[in-house]
Amino acid sequence: MSDASSSPACPPGRIDHTVTSGTFSLDGETFDVDNNVWVVGDDTECVVIDAPHDVEAIRAVIGSRTVKAIVCTHAHDDHVRVAPALREATGAPILLHPGDQPVWELTHPDQLWDVDLADGQTIEVGGTTLEVLHTPGHAPGAVCLYAPDHGCVFTGDTLFQGGPGATGRSFSDRPTIEESIRTRLFALPDETVVHTGHGDDTTIGAEKALLGA
Repeated sequence: MSDASSSPACPPGRIDHTVTSGTFSLDGETFDVDNNVWVVGDDTECVVIDAPHDVEAIRAVIGSRTVKAIVCTHAHDDHVRVAPALREATGAPILLHPGDQPVWELTHPDQLWDVDLADGQTIEVGGTTLEVLHTPGHAPGAVCLYAPDHGCVFTGDTLFQGGPGATGRSFSDRPTIEESIRTRLFALPDETVVHTGHGDDTTIGAEKALLGA
């Protein structure tokens, strides 16, 4: 399934979305999961945010557009499993924060991503600017991507509708994710729409109210 969202309030470009289903495995446990895949750009070019389970489902959203980058919000296997195959299919580089190298190697021990992400870096695509926010906690190299032109932020598994992403597993830390959310995400305007890695959208204001920030 896929949908596109655009309006006069958030030009230029477009945001497309699909959900893919598969598994997440870490620390000897495996769970069934549904992942959001976000594609940001215009009618000519785009970037893909996360590459979970199904290359063909992602390519169906891309269509005939040129893929400038595959941007990984973090390296858990349900976000990067098909990133190398999507790179092969599209010719686009994989972008990942280097803090997630040990997590990446759990899924792809014999190949690397192409370009390091850094806090404050900007990615330009189809008239849209994505600002990289390093938000460790769910994973050490977790990032969010803020799109001020669209009034939204892509949070991966850092912030969901209902609060922070999970911790308590390898490479994660609850106080760190809470600090990332309060200092980086809650600094954004309250009306900012949060496009998550799993589940429904929320807003920064709604999550601030929930967490008593």
